[in-house]
Amino acid sequence: MSNDPGARERILTAAEKLFAETGFDATPTSKIAEAAHVPKGLVHYYFRRKSDLLTALVQRLPDEHIDPVNVVVPGDVGASLRKLVAELDARLSKSRILSHLLWREADTHRAVREALQARYHSIVTQVKSVIIAAGAGAIALADVDSAAGLFALAVSYRHSVARHAEEDAPSMDREVAFIADALNLGAGQA
Repeated sequence: MSNDPGARERILTAAEKLFAETGFDATPTSKIAEAAHVPKGLVHYYFRRKSDLLTALVQRLPDEHIDPVNVVVPGDVGASLRKLVAELDARLSKSRILSHLLWREADTHRAVREALQARYHSIVTQVKSVIIAAGAGAIALADVDSAAGLFALAVSYRHSVARHAEEDAPSMDREVAFIADALNLGAGQA
């Protein structure tokens, strides 16, 4: 139906912007087609249902996997977590509009909610890996699990409200210090 290889990408870009501005339910496909400069039928050619657009947008989330080797400072949990947060923030900044859209639609769309849950669990796993690598095994695994879950919640919350920030989100120095101090205290008691 189309020889324009960029049409699908323009449709997704327009849908992302419009869904973030007005919400999924309030955005008709005719507006998406108009913003993408394509006929409305082409939107339905690529995306049979409007919800298929949302599913495709979820798949555009940036890869959040960060190799611990790139952020771990051996023996320094706090510095390692700061580097991890900086990497996660950099990836978030590349998808602020998409992130805004996903947090907005999580309550009403299962695919979005599942994507955000998977994102949270990915962050938990990464935080856990970073703590273990930085702590060189001196920290009790139960403490690592608790710290990873707590820190991932703080990062996820921070990213969920980032869309409201006029400027960059404040640092997480207090949260990092709290986690690092608690783990160091726990390691000293082991």
